[in-house]
Amino acid sequence: MGRCTECGEWNTITEQVELPRAAVKSGRTLKPKTLGEISADDDPRRATGSGELDRVLGGGLVAGSLVLLSGDPGIGKSTLLLQICNYLSKTAKVLYVSGEESERQIKLRADRLNVSGGNLYLLSDNDCEAINAAIVEEKPDVVIIDSIQTMQITEISSAQGSITQVRECTTLFMQTAKRYGIPIIIVGHVNKDGGIAGPKVLEHIVDTVLTFEGDKHLSYRILRAVKNRFGSTNEIGVFRMSDKGLEEVANPSEMLLSGRPSGISGISVLCTLEGSRPLLSEVQSLVTKTGFGNPRRSADGFDYNRLCLILAVLEKRTGYLFGQFDVYVNITGGMRLDEPAADAAVALSLFSGLCDRVLPEDLAVFGEIGLGGELRAVPHASERVRECARLGFKACIVPKAVLTSLDKRDCAGIRVIGASNLTQLFKAAESL
Repeated sequence: MGRCTECGEWNTITEQVELPRAAVKSGRTLKPKTLGEISADDDPRRATGSGELDRVLGGGLVAGSLVLLSGDPGIGKSTLLLQICNYLSKTAKVLYVSGEESERQIKLRADRLNVSGGNLYLLSDNDCEAINAAIVEEKPDVVIIDSIQTMQITEISSAQGSITQVRECTTLFMQTAKRYGIPIIIVGHVNKDGGIAGPKVLEHIVDTVLTFEGDKHLSYRILRAVKNRFGSTNEIGVFRMSDKGLEEVANPSEMLLSGRPSGISGISVLCTLEGSRPLLSEVQSLVTKTGFGNPRRSADGFDYNRLCLILAVLEKRTGYLFGQFDVYVNITGGMRLDEPAADAAVALSLFSGLCDRVLPEDLAVFGEIGLGGELRAVPHASERVRECARLGFKACIVPKAVLTSLDKRDCAGIRVIGASNLTQLFKAAESL
């Protein structure tokens, strides 16, 4: 059957053969425990040698955890894992299993990345049951599977990468990780839409889901935690791809603001928050007279619908009309701004581009815009202002409602201006 009768999609139906299984009695007697009988002591985490990766994981690898790492082809997944093997193998026994590369190919890549570890063991195979038996026999401290879509169980007739194979192989590795307390990192491919290939249950089985983001033609990569049972899902890690592999970016704000042009209208600086880390990002807007009947709207790194909403609020509440202009908004550095605190910076950038007025280079802004044109409060204002002051910014426009929550020590060396609506925001920017 070519088309699914339920969802209407084409070529989504696969054959799944049910294997006859004889009922086997385990002979075990299960005895539940009370909550008080269970120890709540945290297991020590194992550092990976990458501070950015440890930040996203919540402090390191947890014993018995199953971590799924996904991303576009060529984004740097295998490179990152081989680099952390160099650190882990100095104090632990690491097993690197690859179903995509031969052992010689892994060796060549390890030499290019200067990876050398006496406790790093390589295995090139795709027989999931044989690999699982090797894990049980060798009992390594950390296991890396690259990738789960290349693994297969011979008893299942489905092809590699099918829904059944991916689900059963992941379940087998999950049982081994929990039973023997071995942290296992598995690499997952993505489909054309950018989602993780395979069944959605794959993301439910694992403990942590990490995604690599960024254009492979650019040097910077962002690592995010989509799911994490042992830490926050708001943290990010920033890396830079070089000829020697992935390098950590300890100060992403300086990276995102590097190369910022001066004396050009339509450019503002936003202080956003990724987890517990404040980041300064550059917002660029280009407002130009349209040559068509319907003006164009384009947003790169910013939500398109949110851009249309901000334009509507600007026209209704401030009187600045964009109906005869094409509007292009870009967030530099490959960042994607999803939090509402970016609204004020985008609006200020659009105002600057429309009126062709250059904003001060040492000005930062953040705040959420309501439909009435008001600037609403956003959380963690003190951390944002402190980051702006640390990077040498002299002024910061914030929602007026957060002024009372700011600590005077965080405002040392920087002028903090409160604005309650868009009109006050624009006037404050022009007065600097």
